[in-house]
Amino acid sequence: MDERIDIYISNAAPFAQDILARLRTLVHKYCPEVKENIKWGCPHFEYGGKILFSMAAFQQHCACGFRLAGVMSDPDGILQSEDKTAMGNLGRITSVKDLPPERIFAKYLKEAMQLTEMGVLQPRSAKEAQVPDIPAELAAALKKNRKAMTVFEKFPSSHRKEYIEWIAEAKRPETRQKRVATTIEWLEEGKPRNWKYAR
Repeated sequence: MDERIDIYISNAAPFAQDILARLRTLVHKYCPEVKENIKWGCPHFEYGGKILFSMAAFQQHCACGFRLAGVMSDPDGILQSEDKTAMGNLGRITSVKDLPPERIFAKYLKEAMQLTEMGVLQPRSAKEAQVPDIPAELAAALKKNRKAMTVFEKFPSSHRKEYIEWIAEAKRPETRQKRVATTIEWLEEGKPRNWKYAR
């Protein structure tokens, strides 16, 4: 716990104090190793030396978000706020009721932790985040394996892109086939391409 965040919360408007305190509690509950910090005048939560989550209070609303929101999967649609008037990626938050349910927040936080552990970076542009076309060999193999296909489709764009580029960069046909076979094997086990480097 960082005393500067205690001060930040106590200086916020009463409505914002409840929101910030709730977010802080949830982050610590599901990421006990998190370290608190103040950056750019706002509370940040760091994991593995990287920013994991941040929050800020304004006069009439709060904003918060995941650093890696751009590469996270979003099964519950909470990162797709149409409200462009608030910073962060969860839109304008004016009460605790505006926050995602705890189980959903926990799921997203855990994914952000996993991506951080894997060293995934936030894309610098929307173009960079786009997933390239799936190589024909991989597409054919996925069609034959429903389990691998399901895992692949549920992966965030960064995970899918890593597999696609790994296969596409193979110059020899036999190397591509070998990588496709390995990809299917790892997908069946729910593993991202760089699973060996995750803690």
